[in-house]
Amino acid sequence: MNKLVIQVPASTANLGPGFDSVGISLNRFLTLKVYEHHEWKFEQISTLLPPLPDNDDHFILQIAKQVADHYHKSLPPCRVVVDSEIPLARGLGSSASAVVAGIELANQVGQLSLTDQEKLYFASNIEGHPDNVAASLFGGLIIATKNKENGFEIVPFYDLMVDFLVFIPNIELKTDDARKVLPSSYSRQDAVRGSATSNVLIAALLCGQYELAGKMMEQDIFHEPYRSELIPHFHEVREAAKTLGAFGTVISGAGPTIISLVPYGDGERIAKHLRAIYPQFQIEILKMNRNGVVVEYDASYKALKS
Repeated sequence: MNKLVIQVPASTANLGPGFDSVGISLNRFLTLKVYEHHEWKFEQISTLLPPLPDNDDHFILQIAKQVADHYHKSLPPCRVVVDSEIPLARGLGSSASAVVAGIELANQVGQLSLTDQEKLYFASNIEGHPDNVAASLFGGLIIATKNKENGFEIVPFYDLMVDFLVFIPNIELKTDDARKVLPSSYSRQDAVRGSATSNVLIAALLCGQYELAGKMMEQDIFHEPYRSELIPHFHEVREAAKTLGAFGTVISGAGPTIISLVPYGDGERIAKHLRAIYPQFQIEILKMNRNGVVVEYDASYKALKS
């Protein structure tokens, strides 16, 4: 059977003070297997995804149609099998990966020939900020911002030599709920201090000064002082991870997953100790993904015509 495969990585955002502007692509994936079909049909084979709605379009299809409509294109129907290793509402970019998957589905099936900047523009505007979506699109460490022309500027970096230890709890935390606890404004003094901390964090990461990066990660004033109270055991996990050699520990995205930057190759040792202490978390070692979204065609796949 003719087949197209779209694979989109998970992501973590913020790394503490890099609020809404720093993302890192991680090696967990959302995968779409797309087949020619006489009508749109979505099937889910992942236990991490919620049941499909009876009447509404799948979220990924909604995104795909939104992009196609922008170019006044219709999409030929497909059968799409969706698998995901990314838990929902845990701060690992599940929403962003779905947005990117929908854009790429429209791009491939509708033959839109979108540029990277066009994909980034759609994804960032749909998601509301560029950090997670840019990491899922392009891989690596991404520093991103919106420009005066309502476009987006990104700087990717692919040479981080660290592991990531994630603590995934069995609870969800919606991004909207996590944003409600944030202040509506910051004083100039706090804005300057928070931005300076973020600047030093990025400089340290790019220079491989991971101990300094970990120190800066833990000095955020933009969101963690408010969100940390929503996440059980956050402060305990941070101290335990540091004792075992982690460079720094922060909230992944809006939470509730906690993520530690740890020495490359040392993740399993640290994880083994922490699993015994915190059985209520699913603790895993992840790597930075350097590829971003990947599209592969079956040898017999035929381009779908709209």
